[in-house]
Amino acid sequence: MNNGHRSIYGLHIKQFIEMKRSLGYKYQTGAIILNQIDTLAAERVEISLGITKEFAEVWGKKKFYESDSYQYSRIGFLAQFSSYLDDLGIQSYIPKLPPFPQSTFIPYIYSQKEIKALFKASDELMLSCVQMDSCIFCMPALIRLLYSTGLRIGEALAMKMEDVNLDENYLRVRDSKNGKERIIPISDSLASVCKEYVRYLGQLPLGKRKSGYFFVKLDGNKCGQSVWSWFRKCLDKAAIPYIGRWQGPRIHDLRHTFAVTSLANMAESGIDLYASLPILSNYLGHQSLKATEHYVRLTANMYPNLIKDVDMICLDVFPKFRNYEAD
Repeated sequence: MNNGHRSIYGLHIKQFIEMKRSLGYKYQTGAIILNQIDTLAAERVEISLGITKEFAEVWGKKKFYESDSYQYSRIGFLAQFSSYLDDLGIQSYIPKLPPFPQSTFIPYIYSQKEIKALFKASDELMLSCVQMDSCIFCMPALIRLLYSTGLRIGEALAMKMEDVNLDENYLRVRDSKNGKERIIPISDSLASVCKEYVRYLGQLPLGKRKSGYFFVKLDGNKCGQSVWSWFRKCLDKAAIPYIGRWQGPRIHDLRHTFAVTSLANMAESGIDLYASLPILSNYLGHQSLKATEHYVRLTANMYPNLIKDVDMICLDVFPKFRNYEAD
């Protein structure tokens, strides 16, 4: 099969992924899971062109190491593909989704004291030896930008030099999770930080930047996974306890902190909390207000005195804490 697809489903998996992407979806996770479906079907030597109930049951069985939410996603992607086959006239079993897993995850919201400590820690990072593939160079500017804009870490690292306008103070986010390009205005203070970073950028040991990305390593290439390890070092230097994997505090929690702080600041300024939601939603790049509404309850819990004029009964129309990872 083309593109590494080996099973009887391979061609239709390829076409299904192409259809999703032609509609504007990145469909990265979906493609990975469908490729896993293809691998399992090839290993089992499936001969039915449609998904059988037996295959769906084997695929849907929970693995000992996976979370309920990931199992739910796996079954969901198979159900989508099976429905697609049905639409093509290929009789296919559509598995029933298990109950939606309820998450008790609550994002970590950094205090102002902790934010200042993170800034200071990032400024004081040092290398023990020469490492040209290190992201240490960009950490002070990156952490300040994430806190000040609420960008996702992937969006920030994907920005090119032409996406950062320091004359008119705005960022262009092209590589968004939801595929929506947006413009992010930035403050004068953040623009000053970025300008200082750019000045130092021109002094990189190897001269010109190779990649064209805004946040780069010492060798001029795009920053990658090492950003997370450097952030952990910042947490240690800032004396912010790290609870553990998946529990944080994480670099993504700077985005949650931005959202809650923004709502609190708007409430303190007398701006109607619900009227401000569409503004914050667009700024964060959410597809709908539902994703932003989670922050209303979180802000209410953290700053009860600030939003005392909001009818707390009305907050019950919003979902209680769910998984903020999707934001």
